[in-house]
Amino acid sequence: MGAKKVLVAGASGLVGYAAFKNFALNGNCEVIALSRRAPAETHGARFVSLDLLDRDACARFIEQNADITHLVFAAVHEQASVVAGWRDEDQIETNDRMFRNILDPLDRVATGLRHVTILQGTKAYGVHVRKLKNPARENRDEMHEQPNFYWRQENHLKATAKGRNWHWTIMRPVHIFGEAMGSSLNPITAIGVYAAVMKEEGRRLDFPGGAPRISQAIDSEILARAIAWAGEAEAARNEIFNIANGDVFTWENVWPAIADALGIEPGEHRPMALSSVMPGKAEVWERVRQKHALKAPPLESFVHTSFQLTDYTFRYGITEPETALVSTVKLHRAGFCEEIDTEDMFRKWFGRFQKEGLLPMPEASGPGKKRATA
Repeated sequence: MGAKKVLVAGASGLVGYAAFKNFALNGNCEVIALSRRAPAETHGARFVSLDLLDRDACARFIEQNADITHLVFAAVHEQASVVAGWRDEDQIETNDRMFRNILDPLDRVATGLRHVTILQGTKAYGVHVRKLKNPARENRDEMHEQPNFYWRQENHLKATAKGRNWHWTIMRPVHIFGEAMGSSLNPITAIGVYAAVMKEEGRRLDFPGGAPRISQAIDSEILARAIAWAGEAEAARNEIFNIANGDVFTWENVWPAIADALGIEPGEHRPMALSSVMPGKAEVWERVRQKHALKAPPLESFVHTSFQLTDYTFRYGITEPETALVSTVKLHRAGFCEEIDTEDMFRKWFGRFQKEGLLPMPEASGPGKKRATA
C-alpha cells in the first residue's frame, strides 16, 4: 500500500488535536499538523502554520507535500457570536473556501491520495433550529433546507471524488469533549474554570443551565480513533456515520460526578449565562492560577468563546425539556464499536487537565470523594 502521510487541518482545535495526536503516537505514519496557531504539543508530528483562507499559500504547501495519502479536515471558522454564526452566510462561505483551498490542490497533485475525512455534526439534522426525529439517522433525517457549511463541503467533496481513486468518510459526532486550549468549542475548559472560580469564591457548583435535554456525548480520543479507522476500512468508504459514546445523559444527572471530579460540592439549579458572567471573573481566575501555580493561561486565552457553546449545550434560557439523540447503529455495523461511559469520560478529562496543571487538583481545591483518572 506504500507509505502513509496524514495531513490534519485544524490541528489546534478539539477534533484536529485529538486526530493528529492519535496518528502521531499510534499511526506508524508521517503526520503534518496544520493550523494558524500552534497546538500545545506536537507529539512528534510536524507542525505547519498556514492560513486556510490564503489560496495561493495553500496551493504552494500542497505542491511541496504531494505525497500526502490521507486528509483529515477538522478546521472550522466560527464567528465571534458562535451560535448565531451557525446560520450566517459569511460563516458558511468562509468554511467552504477553507476546505476547497486544501482539497482542490490536493486532488490535483497528490497522486497517492487514498482517503479524505471531513467533520459535520448534529446541526446536519437541524438540532440548533428544530426538535430532532429521535434517533436521527444518516441519509434520512438531514435538514438540507437549513443553510449550513456542511452541505457546501459535502457536495464539493462528493463531486471532486467522482472518478478518482480516493474515497471519503463524513463523521457526525455529537457533543465533543476533549483537550484543546483556546478552542472555541470546548466545554471542558469552560466548566473547569467555572468550577475553580466558584470554589475560590467559597461557593458550591450550581448548575447554570436551562431545562433538561436527554442527549449524547463523544470523547475526542474515541472520535480520533474512529477517524483513523475510517481512513483504512473498506466499510467506511464513501459513507456518513453518526458517532457517540454509547450511552445517553442529562447534565443534571452527571453534575454531581463533575463537581466531585473538580473537588467542589454540587449546588442548586440556578440559571446563569456563563458567557455573560464569567468574563468578569478574569481576576478571580488569575488568583486561582497563582495560588495553584497553574500552567493554564489567562481566562480569555484558555476558554476563548467556549462559554458561549457551553451556554448552548446547557440550554441556558430554554424552559421546555427535550430529547435529542442520534442512531450509531450504522457505525457499529461497519465495524467501529468503541464506547465509554459519559460520566467516566468527564472524570477522565478533568483528571487529565488537573494532572497537566491546567486546573486545580481536587486535593487542593476541595474534598473529592473519588479520584479522576486519566
